[in-house]
Amino acid sequence: MTYTKKRYLTYLLITLFTLGTPFITINGNHLLLLSFDKLQFHFMGAVFNMNELFIMPFLLMFLFIGIFAMTAIFGRVWCGWACPQTIFRVIYRDLIEGGLLDLRKIKNKQKEIQYTSFSVGFRKYLSLFLWAILCLVISTNFMWYFIPPKDFFAYIMQPNEHSFMIMFIISTATFLFYDIVFMKENFCTYVCPYSRIQSVLYDDDTKQVVYNTNRGGNIYNNGEKSILNIKQWQNNEECTTCEACVKVCPTHIDIRKGLQVECINCLECSDACSSVMGKLGKESLIYWGSSNTVLKRIKNSLFTKRNNMYYLALILSLVLTAVFAAKKEFFLLNINKTTKLYNIKENGMVRNNYILTVHNTQDKAYTYEILLEDNENFAIKRFKPFTLKAKRRTKKVLVLETKKRLFISDSKDSAIKVNIIMQTKEDKTIQQTKTLSFIYPRNDLVQKASLN
Repeated sequence: MTYTKKRYLTYLLITLFTLGTPFITINGNHLLLLSFDKLQFHFMGAVFNMNELFIMPFLLMFLFIGIFAMTAIFGRVWCGWACPQTIFRVIYRDLIEGGLLDLRKIKNKQKEIQYTSFSVGFRKYLSLFLWAILCLVISTNFMWYFIPPKDFFAYIMQPNEHSFMIMFIISTATFLFYDIVFMKENFCTYVCPYSRIQSVLYDDDTKQVVYNTNRGGNIYNNGEKSILNIKQWQNNEECTTCEACVKVCPTHIDIRKGLQVECINCLECSDACSSVMGKLGKESLIYWGSSNTVLKRIKNSLFTKRNNMYYLALILSLVLTAVFAAKKEFFLLNINKTTKLYNIKENGMVRNNYILTVHNTQDKAYTYEILLEDNENFAIKRFKPFTLKAKRRTKKVLVLETKKRLFISDSKDSAIKVNIIMQTKEDKTIQQTKTLSFIYPRNDLVQKASLN
C-alpha cells in the first residue's frame, strides 16, 4: 500500500473519530467536552467542575511535550498525517476539485486551474459551494466539543437567544473557507508556528523525508541546481530528473534540495518516485527515515537519552493526571464565616456561625451529613442532614460551639483549627474534609460573660 493510500485511510479514521466523539457518552457523561455553558470539563466519562480543573495543566503538559517528542523522533508526521489543515486541503483539492469535479490532476499539484471554458468555471464555483457547506459542518462539529449535540440542537431552534453561538460557527466556517481556498499551503509555511520550531527539534536521528544522494546523486550544490540534464551524470546516479517528486508536492518544494521548513512529511514525493523507479526495477530514492539511517547507514534507536527524557516526562504527566483525577470531588463544598466572629453565652459557651454552600454535581440525589473530628472540645449546635437533588445547589447554616475554656491569649482572639467531615449517607466514601477557623475570644471577654 502506498503512503498516499495509508494517509487517506488515516484521514478517514480521524474524521470518523472527530465526528463521532461528541456523541460518545460513558454513564451519561461525554468522552471529551469543555462546557462553558455548564462550567464543566468531561474527560473519559468523568466530569470535572471549573474549580476541579487541576488535571488540565497536566493534560496540556502531556499534549505539548507529546508534540515536541513526536517531532523530535518522527519529524512532522503530525503535519502530513493528522493536521486538520492538511486533511481539509486534501478534501478540497484532491477529493472535490480533483476527484469529484475533475478540475485538476492529483499527480501535478503545481498547476492552478485554468478557466478555459464555461464548464470549468461552473465546476469551480460548484467546488466552492460544496466546500462552504463542509465548512459549516466542520465548524458545527467543532462547536460540539463545547456544547453537547443535544443542547446544541435545542439552542439552534432559538437563534435569538444564542446569537453568539451562531456567530462563532459562521466566523469559524468563514476562516476555514478563506484558509483552504486562498491561503492554501501558505498557512503551513508562513503562519503555523509549528513549522518554525521543527528545525530546532530535529537532529540526525529524527525521521523525516530524505532523498538518498548516495543513490540518486546531488541535484543541488549550495542551494543551486548542479545539473540540468540527465546526460550530465558521470557516475552511477539513479535519479532520472523526471521531476515527478516536484510536481506532486503540495507545498511546492523539491525534496532533493534537503530538509526544508515547508515539508509536511506527506511522502507523496516518495510514492511518485516509487512509481517511476519501479518501472526500472528499483526502489524509491526518497525515504521516510533519519539522515543517519538513509545517508550514513547508521542504525539508530528509539531509546536514546533524549528520547528517554521525553518518555519520562510523558509518563510523569500521565501519572500526575491520574493521581489528581482520583481526587475528584463528587460534590462541591464552600464554607464562609458570618460577619460576626463569635457569640459568647452567659455560661461561657462560645459559638461560631458558618454558611455552607453545597453543590451536588452528580446525576442522582444524596443526603449529606456533617461529622466532627474533635468531638471532645466542639459540638454541632445547629445543622441537620439534608437531601440535595442532582445538579442542585443550596446554602445551609452550621453553628459550632464549645463549653471548654480554649483561650490561648489574654490580649487577642485566637483562631483554632477544626476539621469537619461532610459525607453522604448513601455512600460513606463520598466525603470531603474541610478545616474551619474557630475564633475563640480573649480571656477577659469570656470571664466577663461568665460573671453576667
